[in-house]
Amino acid sequence: MPVDQSLVGRTFPPTPPRAVSEEQVRDFVLATGGSSYAGGAAPATFPIVLAFDAMNAFLEAEQVDLFRIVHGEQKFAYERPVFPGDVLCATLTVASLRQIAGNDIIGTTSVVTDGAGAVVCSTSATLVHRGAAS
Repeated sequence: MPVDQSLVGRTFPPTPPRAVSEEQVRDFVLATGGSSYAGGAAPATFPIVLAFDAMNAFLEAEQVDLFRIVHGEQKFAYERPVFPGDVLCATLTVASLRQIAGNDIIGTTSVVTDGAGAVVCSTSATLVHRGAAS
């Protein structure tokens, strides 16, 4: 079943606040192929953790099957780096939706903010929701 076009422009509730710890950053570095974390700013891709939480909440709310999603593209635009001690949340908006060959191409944006509500970074993603097998 195609994703409903009325979702374009819809903003979903923010993710619960997530406190960033040195341990989480270290685990992220190791999980993404790094060898060590010596403190300081998190890797530039760390906000994907929050963006992924926001994407999963969107998929669950709209009953879109994760197993039918192919991640097509991801971009980040930063206002400042992420540091241990930051408390962050992400808010996802469906920016675009089109159908191609029975598949939904979903464009999303997620804004990651800190505990004071200041924007830390924004992300955009393209998700391909594979259509039902014929």
